[in-house]
This record gives sequence, structure tokens and C-alpha cells, in this order.
Amino acid sequence: MRRRLSDVSRPARLASSGEGLGQDELALAARNHGLPLEAMRHEVTPPGLHYVLTHYDIPHVPDEASWRLTVSGRVRHTLSLSPAQLRAYPAVTTRVTMECAGNGRALLSPRPVSQPWLVEAVGTADWTGVPLRLLLDEAGIESDAVDVVFTGADHGVERGVEQDYQRGLPLAVTTGAEPEILVAYAMNGAPLPPQHGSPLRLVVPGWYGMAQVKWLRDITVADTPFTGFQQSVAYRIRQVPEEAGEPVTRIAPRALLIPPGFPDFMSRTRVVAPGPVLLEGRAWSGRAPVTSVEVSTDGGLTWHRARLEPDQGHRWAWRRWSSLWCAVPGDHVLSARAQDEAGNTQPLEQPWNLGGFASNLVQRVPVFCPGPADTA
Repeated sequence: MRRRLSDVSRPARLASSGEGLGQDELALAARNHGLPLEAMRHEVTPPGLHYVLTHYDIPHVPDEASWRLTVSGRVRHTLSLSPAQLRAYPAVTTRVTMECAGNGRALLSPRPVSQPWLVEAVGTADWTGVPLRLLLDEAGIESDAVDVVFTGADHGVERGVEQDYQRGLPLAVTTGAEPEILVAYAMNGAPLPPQHGSPLRLVVPGWYGMAQVKWLRDITVADTPFTGFQQSVAYRIRQVPEEAGEPVTRIAPRALLIPPGFPDFMSRTRVVAPGPVLLEGRAWSGRAPVTSVEVSTDGGLTWHRARLEPDQGHRWAWRRWSSLWCAVPGDHVLSARAQDEAGNTQPLEQPWNLGGFASNLVQRVPVFCPGPADTA
């Protein structure tokens, strides 16, 4: 019997009780990588350290001169633009913290079987490009327009559905100035690297990574809501497969700690000397500006307020926080949690969902402080 396309594409599933990571998850983890947490000392993440999630293959683009971005659909004038033509438009640079919608998935129980992120699926970059609203204004949006659909050049199959990677955004979001959505062609002042969407990508400040379509080749204005796979099947917060669920949109608040001291190779347990230890990290939220960060050094039993640095005019980027801790010999668990202006905060127990999306569970960092008799 001949195999069908659906035979090579497995359905979504949950890991069984006690099931370790399988070869499929390890293969995904080898293709995609997170931010080494010590790299949060960089205000702007170097491109090679910024997290990467690639759904299918990284498209090969030997010559950007042949690349075209089309703007079509419910518009009065179809546009076809090369990257060079886009660079002739007024440029905007915005510092944006991006986070994968599945960040924290591997910490859930039962674990959704997919890219096994812990907490490192994040990064911050200065993105330069053309405001999307300028292109839509030039094309002329028809009065019956509802959604704008973005198509990337990455092609694959997922749960039996062959597809280009596509996402849609409501018209009001795409034409607004807060946030200013970019068709980006540069990252940290240099052309986009291949893994970050060269030659063009979408940047949607404040939204999870699934909205930031890479290798962007088509923008289609539609008169009906977009219902493609990555919109209506994937990236929905569900408890059971049968429900429609809520769409994943803006980033929930999160604070991460730069692990202090030095690590054990395998367990990653940190080792610090007794005495003053500077605890520091980054905090962000796509829902509202971060207003406070609290730190715990006893596994969440008690909390005290950390110093939160100003955003320096970068509304959509993470902010540094710091706190001084006097370490004493013994085992400790360090944590940090953020709260934003809208009252959103991080949970100590993570609400579960089928896809493992929008998790922002408080981080736990085991630390060992040796005493005089513990150094051998």
C-alpha cells in the first residue's frame, strides 16, 4: 500500500507519564536554539545568540536581486518590490524583544511533544525596515478589507497539511502606529542573517514569535478572516483538541535571571561563594510596560523588590533589573517575577494548555553555596 503525505506527518500528542525526550524532539532542539542566559548581559543580542525557531527549512537565497515582495489582494494598486527598492523608503529602527510562543513548553506536565524549550527562547535586536502601514497606504486598501496575510518562503508539511508558512493580522493592527510593524531588512545594523529571515521579514513588536514571518515574499489584503493552519489549527490556547481555543497574540510578562556564579557541566547547578552576590536579569511584557520585578532567594517563600532600570525609550524591549543577595552556605533556589502596568504577573504554578503556548512560569535557578568543609 502506498504511503500518503499524512503518513509522514504525525499528529499532535502529549508525552506519556515519565516519557523522556524522543529523537524527534532532540532533532528539533538540534535545529533550533535558545539564548544562553548569560548573554542577557548584552542589551542587544548578537544575532548568533538570539533564539531561532525555524518551522521547515531555511530557504536558500543566492541573490536577493531576484527577490520580490508583493502586496496584493483587496488593494487598488498591486506592488512588487525588491529589497533594494524597500531600502529607498523612509527607514525605522525599533528595539524589540522577541519570544517564542512555546517558550517553557518542556517544563509542562504532561509535556506537549514539540520543540522542547525551557526558558531560553528569547532575544532582543534592533530591527530596521519599512513601516508596513506605508506600503499598505501606497497600495490603497479597499473598504471591505478585514485581515492582512503574510506568506513566507519556507515550505513544509505539518500534521498532514502541506503549506507555506502563513500568518494573518487584523487590519487595525497592521495599519496602526502602536506598535509600528516593520518589513525589516536589517538586524543590529547589518543585513538579516539567513536564519533570521534574509532578505525580508516581518517584525511585530509585542507579539509572540509566530507573528514575525521570516523570508517574507507576499502580503495579501483579504476581505475575510484568515483561517490558515498556523492561525486556526496551530497557535491556539486549548485544553482539548475539539475546542476552537483562544489565539496566541501578545507576550505575557516574564523576568529571567542571569544565572550567577559558575555552573556544573551537566546539572547546570550554579555555584557561588559566600557573601554579596549581584543578581541581575531582564524583564519584558508585550501586553503593557513592565512596572516591577521581585526576587526570591528561598524558592518563592518570600519576595523583595528589585531595582528596575528605565526603558530608555525602548518600549518593546526588555529592561535590566538587579538586586544584591548575601549568600550563605547551603542550597538555594533563586527566582524572579515581573508585573506589568496592566496588572499581569507571572504565576508560581503554570496554567496548562495543549500546545504549551504563552507559558510564563516563574523561573527557578538552583544554587549551591559551599562552606569551608564543602570545597573538597
